[in-house]
Amino acid sequence: MSRFLDHSYIWTTVGLMVYSQLVMRWQASTAGEIPLDGPGKLRFIAMLLFSPWVISSLIATFVAGVSWMLALTRFEISYAYPFYSLNYVIVFAASVLLFNESLSLTKILGTILVIAGIVVISKG
Repeated sequence: MSRFLDHSYIWTTVGLMVYSQLVMRWQASTAGEIPLDGPGKLRFIAMLLFSPWVISSLIATFVAGVSWMLALTRFEISYAYPFYSLNYVIVFAASVLLFNESLSLTKILGTILVIAGIVVISKG
């Protein structure tokens, strides 16, 4: 049971980082075009920063950092860090499903290589 709890720090980190990235992408895509003028850019950034969704994603990133520190008290970084790569895999899949982002053979092959790398490193 203890190893399960130890791994929960890694999974919490991954889950919160995925949440943060997807919320940031969603909010950035709904914010519209960045204005060209300086004051317009500042208003645009402020609008994004004070969005409750963006604030929640910033908090999630902070909590993920705390969870990551806890994970590193339980595991060698050479073991834990490859799991962090799951962020790429999950965000990639979610971006295709949620935001209709492009899907290509090279992206799929790269994702398979990332997963294979995680499996190999976690076994060693």
